[in-house]
Amino acid sequence: MNLSYKIILYSLSLFLLNACNKQKETQPEITRKNNTEEKTSEPKLDLSKEKLDRFGITNKDYLSAASKRALQWKYVENDWYRVFNAMKPLKGDLAYEKGIVRRDPSAMIKENGKYYVWYSKSIGKTDGFGGDIENDKVFPWDRCDIWYATSEDGWTWKEQGIAVPRGEKGSYDDRSVFTVEIMKHEGMYYLCYQTVKSPYNVRVKNQVGLAWSNSPDGPWTKSVEPILKPADNGIWQGTEQNRFLVEKKGDFDSHKVHDPCIVPFKGKFYLYYKGEQMGEEILFGGRQIRHGVAIADTPKGPYIKSKYNPISNSGHEICVWPTQGGIASLITTDGPERNTLQWSPDGINFEIKGAVKGANMPHAIGLNRTLEAPKGNPTQIFDWGLSHVYNNWHEQSIMRFDSYRKSSHVARGAKKPNGKKKETIQKDN
Repeated sequence: MNLSYKIILYSLSLFLLNACNKQKETQPEITRKNNTEEKTSEPKLDLSKEKLDRFGITNKDYLSAASKRALQWKYVENDWYRVFNAMKPLKGDLAYEKGIVRRDPSAMIKENGKYYVWYSKSIGKTDGFGGDIENDKVFPWDRCDIWYATSEDGWTWKEQGIAVPRGEKGSYDDRSVFTVEIMKHEGMYYLCYQTVKSPYNVRVKNQVGLAWSNSPDGPWTKSVEPILKPADNGIWQGTEQNRFLVEKKGDFDSHKVHDPCIVPFKGKFYLYYKGEQMGEEILFGGRQIRHGVAIADTPKGPYIKSKYNPISNSGHEICVWPTQGGIASLITTDGPERNTLQWSPDGINFEIKGAVKGANMPHAIGLNRTLEAPKGNPTQIFDWGLSHVYNNWHEQSIMRFDSYRKSSHVARGAKKPNGKKKETIQKDN
């Protein structure tokens, strides 16, 4: 081996040795950097004496995962905490009626001394899928028209007739119009609602329609086209009528846009809705249901879906109302954050503010918009309102709910935190 070749091998050996040593030296720095990043990315805990005492945590050096979560909570007061009582039947035309479906009441408004409510109404038994879907009634909300009723006291109701009927054959709303909400703005009345075009199979995609009038008694003018549609980026697998078979699931609202509700907010119109995804799954919190919002400059649109959708990770029927300069939302039924009250300063980014207790919690709530929440009581709108109940799969009826804010757990005859005795017996469901 000549000298020049030996020199080359020696130089190469030194280079490799130095490279290995350098890697060993720098590796701990990388590890330290990663550890630092991990530490700085951990959520900040409120370890103040007051917070630890309030939660009964006596040793801050030994915190369970549950205690750490509690110390991260942004809001722990009880002004958002609600307990619902058992619902009560209505009187008059909205009392339970055999063979009739009345469901999904809108919010209530008050005009000329009377409460107004709109709702879905259908007749006859529900057949389900697998039969003659051209003629059968596949869901209780299939083959519905939108009706309305009025009341002077909120208990006894007079059914006034159809407000918005199904469309002519071939139109986007020819099969069913249902799950309606009301908005009053600058002397005009707007009804937004779900629509379905026939045939109503398990893969059908629905839309959202709009109708408007200068009187709560109508007549109503319907939009020629839907104001909101499902996303179109999901792909079904094959042609079998199975909504779980997909090649691509698409956006959170690729299958359904349900439960619309328009709220005037910050000079624009926020259309909140429930999205259902093609190939929907059951996850650790239940059904994969989330909420979205679309925003417009005018009540009639066009409505543009927010880039931040979905704006919830849980929920079912939409129940939103303006309060404290932002938008509040009751999240029910599905997902890990169900049975919570949430609030957003911008109508998009929601945080949990409180929980809702009890098996009596209503779903498909018709809020009482005459009870707009004053400062310091963001949930007064739940003092009473309307909801529906399943008498059975073929018949549903609208009932009245009420609720109260719970600020302490007091035994009968014992004193409250304010020193006064508990005088009434309040069922704690």
